[in-house]
Parts: sequence; C-alpha cells; structure tokens
Amino acid sequence: MTTEVPSNRTPSREALSDPAYQAFLVLRTVFTVAPIAFGLDKFANLLADWPGYLAPWINDIVPGSGQDAMYAIGIVEIVAGIAVALIPRYGALIVAAWLAGIILNLLTLSGFYDIALRDFGLLVAALALSRLATKYAPARHSS
Repeated sequence: MTTEVPSNRTPSREALSDPAYQAFLVLRTVFTVAPIAFGLDKFANLLADWPGYLAPWINDIVPGSGQDAMYAIGIVEIVAGIAVALIPRYGALIVAAWLAGIILNLLTLSGFYDIALRDFGLLVAALALSRLATKYAPARHSS
C-alpha cells in the first residue's frame, strides 16, 4: 500500500501513520533546522571555532581570513536549509553536495577523520531525503 500526501499539502491520518512519511518529515525537519542553525553560528562561533575546521589549502585560495570564509559558508548553509524547507527534493541535493565539500576539506585536514565519517552519514541521509521527497513532496506543476 502506498500513501501519498494529497495535493493540497495537508497530510491525511493515513499518511501521518506511514513510517516512510514519518522518516521524510524527520529528515526534512533536521536538514532544515541544522544547516540554518550552524550557518547562523558561523557568525557567532558559539558552538565551535569554525575557522579551525578550514583546511589550510582552502584558506589559501579563499579571499580574506578564515573567519571571512566562515561568513560565506554560513550564508550558503542558511540558503541550503531554506531550500530543504521549500523544495526538499532539490534542497537535500544541495545539502548533500555541500557535505561532500565539507568531507573533502576534513579529509585533507589531519585529525578530523571522525567528523568526516559522521558527515558522510549525513550525506547519505540527505540523499535519502531527496529520494523520499520524490514521493512526499513532488515538484509542483503549473496547470
């Protein structure tokens, strides 16, 4: 049995009880809130000293300081979170691509392999969200 969310975007009781739809909602919520929260923190550095996670070779090619790079990264993360909220199928792909870049950065920065592995798990979850969104948040077609 497949459970589709009605075109009026209000999920039925049947849809809300569907484990796959529940997974979609959880992933969509997390991949909306987390990038926005972490993006905002790039401006405050409350959760971490974010420039310390920037590989030297990247710091050498971006203009300005490491903190300047974090401001740009924060903006990208905020936009990615908003994209997941509005268009989860494609927003999740933006998040997955962004995580791939973070993983590359971390693999070239000694001592952060555990975080790179965690981010790989998040990348896989973002891809799963994109696939679930093809069913639960299909692209709108103009009539």
